[in-house]
Amino acid sequence: MKEDYENVKQLLLKINYAEFNWQLCGDFKMLGFLLGLQGGYTKYSCFLCLWNSRADGEHYKKIQWPPRKELMPGKYNVIKETLVCREKVLLLPLHIKLGLEKQFVKALDFEGEAFQEIRTMFPKLSDAKLKGGIFVGPQITTMLKSRTLEDKMTETERKRGQAFRDVVDGLLGNNKDPNYGEIVNTLITSYQKMGCRMSLKLHFLCSHLYFFQENWGDFSEEHGERFHQDIQLMERRFQGRWDSAMMGDYMWF
Repeated sequence: MKEDYENVKQLLLKINYAEFNWQLCGDFKMLGFLLGLQGGYTKYSCFLCLWNSRADGEHYKKIQWPPRKELMPGKYNVIKETLVCREKVLLLPLHIKLGLEKQFVKALDFEGEAFQEIRTMFPKLSDAKLKGGIFVGPQITTMLKSRTLEDKMTETERKRGQAFRDVVDGLLGNNKDPNYGEIVNTLITSYQKMGCRMSLKLHFLCSHLYFFQENWGDFSEEHGERFHQDIQLMERRFQGRWDSAMMGDYMWF
């Protein structure tokens, strides 16, 4: 099934979502479908406030942006009727981690020892993906646990890497650190010094910490991410064939 607004709308109708009104989670692309937002690099991509994604001069300086009072089609990059109440939306820690790690790796010195170690750790990843910081959940875990990678970082890179690790452990896990606000501020300052643009994921950390769950680890999608990767391997193996062997593999899995 193609991921688009109409298919998501039909799926919600089929499961009778309006009756149960469950909490829903997904990446920002899926949340865009659920909330009727325009896709792509839009000016107003935040569903909680009127953050201007293109106002680079105000990013990192302006924390409070005008709140979105409503999600009305035709205004501020809302193009469809909202399918769910935004208070029922959950942000997923895995996708925040993926975005933060992507920005961190892209800011590394590509000729430095740390980046070369990452290249050694994942020899099957293309150079374009490595330099673009495109990783999956298990790869991020591997990097966070690697003492060799940490040892090969410069002092500045190590401090910035520690800021990322502190946010993963103190906010994106099962329990919030009592000083999570200070931890997040340290990360944001580090990313600003690295020259990272203010992404939507970083904006949520900067301006909407109240929206994050107390026990975010309970909402992790990392098991689902691994399932998705295994299914992708099966799809590549069978390359669109539909036969008894393919069905047997899917059912066994």
